Amino acid sequence: MATKETKVWEINPQENLIEDPSIQEAAHYLQLGKTVAFPTETVYGLGADATNQEAVSHIFKAKGRPSDNPLIVHIGSRDVLKKYVRHIPTKAEQLIDAFWPGPLTIIMPSNETLAENVTAGLDTIGMRMPDHSHALALLKACERPIAAPSANRSGKPSPTTAEHVYHDLNGRIDGLVDGGRTGVGVESTVIDCSHCTPIILRPGGVTRQDLESVIGPVDVAPSVVKKDESPRSPGMKYQHYAPDTPIWIVQGGAGRMRQLAQEATNNGQKVQFLVSQERADELKAKDALILGSRYNLAELTSQLYDALRQVDKKDVDLVLAEGFPKKGIGEALMNRLERAASDYK
Repeated sequence: MATKETKVWEINPQENLIEDPSIQEAAHYLQLGKTVAFPTETVYGLGADATNQEAVSHIFKAKGRPSDNPLIVHIGSRDVLKKYVRHIPTKAEQLIDAFWPGPLTIIMPSNETLAENVTAGLDTIGMRMPDHSHALALLKACERPIAAPSANRSGKPSPTTAEHVYHDLNGRIDGLVDGGRTGVGVESTVIDCSHCTPIILRPGGVTRQDLESVIGPVDVAPSVVKKDESPRSPGMKYQHYAPDTPIWIVQGGAGRMRQLAQEATNNGQKVQFLVSQERADELKAKDALILGSRYNLAELTSQLYDALRQVDKKDVDLVLAEGFPKKGIGEALMNRLERAASDYK
C-alpha cells in the first residue's frame, strides 16, 4: 500500500504554536481529508477528520486495523464536546473538570453526528482532550474533531517517537508532526460513563485511585484483568503490543530468571532479559533491555513500548520479562506487558 510520500514536520515547542506554518499546513491536510500522525502526552496518534467517513477509512487502511474497532476522538477544547454527544453525564463532567486536558478518554452517549466508522456502529463515543502542546495546537488550528488511534501498524507496539511512526507508516499516511518523545508512554485510560457506575475499559496514565478520588467507586471491565476476555474499549479488541519474539513474564525473582534462561540456553535458544535496572544488576546482565528503576513505575511504563520495539531487532529466540506490582500506573504497565506476552512463569 505504500504509495504516497509522507511529509514530516519537525516542530519545536514555542509560544503561539498554533500560528506555526507547519502546524497550519498539517491542519490543512486534516481539513482536506488526509491522514496526519501527531504526538500526544501518551503515544503518537494517527489522525483524520472524524466527521469525514472517507478520511477515517484511510486510518483503518494505513494501520491494517479491523473496521469494527471503534476510534477515540480528540478535541482541542471542551467547549465543542456538546456538538458530538447527546448529553454529558454528571460523573463525566466531574472527570473532565479534574483530568482534561490529560490522558483520559471518557465514553459518553453519541448524538451520531460523527462518521459512522468512528463508532463502529455503537451508540457511544470515546472523547478526549490531549495534554500536549503540538496536539492541542493542531486540533485548534484544524477546527475539527480528530479520530486518532495509535499511529502504528495494527498489532505492533504503539509509537512513542516520530521515528517509530515513520518506521511503521512511511508511505502509508500523508503527514507526520514530529514533536519528540511522548511522556506517559502508554495509551490513555478509557472509562465508560454511560452506565450508572463508570467502568474502566483500559488502564492508563490516570489511575483507578485517581478516578475514585473524584467520582467514588468505579468498576473494572473483566478484559482489563483477563487477557482472554473480549475487550470493549477502543484499541483493545485485538491483540496489541506483541513483538514477533515470544515473551515470558517471570515473577519469581532473579533466581527464577536465571533458571529459565539456563534451560532455554541448554535447548539452543538465545535469551534476552527485559527488566528493571535493579534486576539487571542482580543478573549481571550487561546486554539486558532496561526499562528503568523498579521503584519508579511511571518510568518503567514510559519505556515499555520502545523496549518492545527493540526486541525484534535482537537476534534472540525468547524474552524473559520482569513482572511488576499492579498498583497505580503499574496496572497499565502490566496490562500492556501481559498483552505482549505469550506465557507467565
